[in-house]
Amino acid sequence: MPNKVRIALDAMGGDFGVPVVVPGAAISLKRHPDTEFVMFGDETQIGRELDKLPALKAVTRVVHTDVAVRMDDKPSQALRRGRKTSSMWLAIDAVRRGEADTVVSAGNTGALMAMARFNLRTLPGVDRPAIAAVWPTVRGESVVLDVGASIGGDAQHLAVLAIMGSAMARVLFDLDRPTVGLLNIGTEEVKGVEEVREAAELLRKLNPPHLNFVGFVEGDGIGQGAADVIVTEGFSGNIALKAAEGTARQIGEYLRGAMSRTWRSRIGYLFARNAFQALRDRLDPRKVNGGVFLGLNGIVIKSHGGTDAEGFASAVDVGYDMVRYDLLTKINQTLKRDGGELGFAPLVQEATS
Repeated sequence: MPNKVRIALDAMGGDFGVPVVVPGAAISLKRHPDTEFVMFGDETQIGRELDKLPALKAVTRVVHTDVAVRMDDKPSQALRRGRKTSSMWLAIDAVRRGEADTVVSAGNTGALMAMARFNLRTLPGVDRPAIAAVWPTVRGESVVLDVGASIGGDAQHLAVLAIMGSAMARVLFDLDRPTVGLLNIGTEEVKGVEEVREAAELLRKLNPPHLNFVGFVEGDGIGQGAADVIVTEGFSGNIALKAAEGTARQIGEYLRGAMSRTWRSRIGYLFARNAFQALRDRLDPRKVNGGVFLGLNGIVIKSHGGTDAEGFASAVDVGYDMVRYDLLTKINQTLKRDGGELGFAPLVQEATS
């Protein structure tokens, strides 16, 4: 276990870059004083922000580059233009070279995935990594994947996601046999696209000993915690994620409006202020920002591109936890062990052949 958790930051990534990344790192540092940072980006901009934050400056090394991956760059363009010179590439490469334990970026998702796969490589047998998010539910938390790494996927790909997600849930939630559901437009066996129905048949046929497949889960079942792991391909997963975040903000706006409409409601708010604050915190998408790239030989955390400093700090916290509690190693050990027990490796080979 490392004495310090070393985190590489793509300081130029996201919609706002340095003005969000640096203050976000400072917020996370207060929660985790045993952190060191390496920031990749324009040293003038970074230095200007670090001068305001002496505690962060004392534990931060800056590596200069003025090359940044744009949010609208195609992955192929980002690889050609930004390979070995961009802040995103350099931050990922710090993990490969052992100079950092994890990398956090709010940059272009497609570019981040392409660079991470090219630089860090995937685990044996894994062709398409996934972004896994820990989703708050009324029952606690669930792992949801894929929430945006890649679009589409056949039955074998969805089954692989189920096995990777269940491994993550076993480690995070200390479960022997996490429940796993496939996101679908209904719970009936005849509903949904062919790939999802075939994935359900495949999981039933495999009957993995460390995975309890419970069938299909509708969209409203995600927030209800209908399963410990919810599996879908990246297109629908990302839509579900953004819809949930938008709904949380909408409810927050409704509450603020209702509590300030009349003098009676304002007085009522004063009496219930603590309860409303707890609800606001629970609905705040920034508190659960940060997706984990599963299937790579390294820890890569994706922050939302449009988040603020508090939200970016949450993504940094995810990277810290992955390192401090050695979660990636434990997840990979689970996958390796289960590969021998339930045919995970042959399944992956079939899916990627």
